[in-house]
Amino acid sequence: MHYLLAALLGLIEGLTEFLPVSSTAHLLIAEKLMAFNDPGGNFTVMIQLGAILAVVVLYFARLWKAVITLPTSADSRRFAISVLVAFFPAVVIGVIVKKSGILGALFDNVPLICGALIVGGVALWAVDKYAPKPVHHDSAKLDIKTSLLIGLFQCLAIIPGMSRSGSTLIGAMVAKVDKTAGAEFSFFLAIPTMLGAFVVEFADSHKELTSDQYSTIAIGFLVAFLSALLVIKPFISFVQKRGYGFFALWRVVVGVGGLVWWFGFAH
Repeated sequence: MHYLLAALLGLIEGLTEFLPVSSTAHLLIAEKLMAFNDPGGNFTVMIQLGAILAVVVLYFARLWKAVITLPTSADSRRFAISVLVAFFPAVVIGVIVKKSGILGALFDNVPLICGALIVGGVALWAVDKYAPKPVHHDSAKLDIKTSLLIGLFQCLAIIPGMSRSGSTLIGAMVAKVDKTAGAEFSFFLAIPTMLGAFVVEFADSHKELTSDQYSTIAIGFLVAFLSALLVIKPFISFVQKRGYGFFALWRVVVGVGGLVWWFGFAH
């Protein structure tokens, strides 16, 4: 039965990781609803890497070209530097928060998670509606200032429910990046961010994981990867035409529903 639950959670992760709705919030709420016991190694972080792998597969040609032309192409170096600059704030904040020991309390606080969903939803709607006219239209050609601003916004995602994707997309719109370029840059920024989180969690827990726990994580990882493959391109097409209003409403509905469930039925 726990394998089936792992597959279901992997599906939730893959479908929501790149949407600005907080995959972490959906996973944590679903785990509590289904009484799913984390198999160890922070299951949520482990399977998120499966969704990130989907970005590598879908954008492999573009990413590989950037890698092999780094020594000769100014554009490739600019792209790599912009991603690293945006990634740096998350490293600093992540180290500080991990050493503080408050992560467990944050991830176990359902009212906080639901509140973050609601606040983030309102912010997403407001920025989508009132953001300045975009001047950046290529995710590979963002300047240092713009990349750093997006990276600083990503740090909001340390609060479960704020959404890494949602925070970076809000930051991109504030920085005058158009929706397509902002979404793509958010995808690329997810690669070092989630890979780093995975490495930290795996280093902390791999010696304690049993073969059965590895199997559970592997199932969630695989399903997350496959389902994310189906979401990424349609998501970009959707936001180009309709913006983020639907996702803002989604967040508020889930957040309010989670609060009603938590205070009305869970206790």
